[in-house]
Amino acid sequence: MKVFYERDADIARIREKRVAIVGFGSQGAAHALNLRDSGVADLAIALKPGSPSIANAEAEGLRVTSVREAAAWADVLMMLAPDETHEEIYAREIAPALRSGATLLFCHGFSVHFGFVAPPSHVDVAMVAPKGPGPAVRAAYEKGGGLPCIVAVHQNASGEAFHTALAYGAAIGCGRAGMIETTFKAECECDLFGEQVVLCGGLAELIRAAFETLVDAGYPPEMAYFECLHEAKLTADLIHAAGIAGMNLKISNTAEYGEYVVGPRIITDATRAEMKRVLEDVRSGAFARAWMAEHRAGGATFKAMRAKTAAHPIEAIGAAVRALQT
Repeated sequence: MKVFYERDADIARIREKRVAIVGFGSQGAAHALNLRDSGVADLAIALKPGSPSIANAEAEGLRVTSVREAAAWADVLMMLAPDETHEEIYAREIAPALRSGATLLFCHGFSVHFGFVAPPSHVDVAMVAPKGPGPAVRAAYEKGGGLPCIVAVHQNASGEAFHTALAYGAAIGCGRAGMIETTFKAECECDLFGEQVVLCGGLAELIRAAFETLVDAGYPPEMAYFECLHEAKLTADLIHAAGIAGMNLKISNTAEYGEYVVGPRIITDATRAEMKRVLEDVRSGAFARAWMAEHRAGGATFKAMRAKTAAHPIEAIGAAVRALQT
């Protein structure tokens, strides 16, 4: 693993560029404000007409332009709109105007790795992906630190794509923590797998199933919430700080013993086999194709699943419990 730091980057490289950020949501706002505070003077926010984010960007004193105008103007164009919108935004607004010699940056490899965006050969294509949500990227920068990030090059037309990515990463604060070199393929496939199996899909389903098991057995839902959801953050924080082995030294011996003897009963050989099938769906592009098909169809199934999740009893119990802590 190669890790680069602020000292390895020439931040003047990005300060000399005209930089446009497509989108001004969580990541877009953080990147733009950090770039501005790092001395990037020629900075624009590219948004569609009528976007509610226009007022937010202008309130920060940032220049707002259309996506097509940004593509024709920028030396560096960072795509920070949602993954599923890249295909349409690129085809309609960016491709007809993208300047030869420009650098197209991404925060996730999804749209490029799976071919939903296919940039021309005369531009650089690279990735700068902070390992954390936008507010954390901004907060770490304001404290004088930064979050680690992933850097990768997909296409190196100028021969300088990696150096541009490092400069951009340093300007948003990631050079203070470490910029890890990898590939679009590795970042994209590991990210999707981790989200689906652990961070979002696996964890949320495990929490709901454990909550239901306790409630169905007659235990108070408030107790089930505390034991299956509330304390998950406490454990995650310990693991984040010291690893799993370090976490085990901070919890009770009873809890640690339960981890060893019961964990394998939950994550069985069948579970591991299913993980391999999930990984194959990611690697083959089956998941990406299914998600993009859902988006193109209007997202009715996606919205229905979101509504069903929001209606789960754990959400009402959680709101009531959290209200006690304010």
